[in-house]
Amino acid sequence: MSSDSSYHHIFTGSSVAVLALLDALAAEGINPIIKDENESARLAGFGMTSPMTQQVYVHTDEKERAESIVEKLF
Repeated sequence: MSSDSSYHHIFTGSSVAVLALLDALAAEGINPIIKDENESARLAGFGMTSPMTQQVYVHTDEKERAESIVEKLF
């Protein structure tokens, strides 16, 4: 995501950790965007870049609340 995006990276981790984070964010009404380069590469016919790693992004308005949740979980 570009530096002028209204979404901010808050976490990178395994798909299992991301699922736990998604549940915690959903409980607070935060709807993140999940970036999975491996799935994108698979769909495009390329090899995996970093197995089982996903990135979580949230909107600028939700960034502080989301970062607080990440700190509590991890």
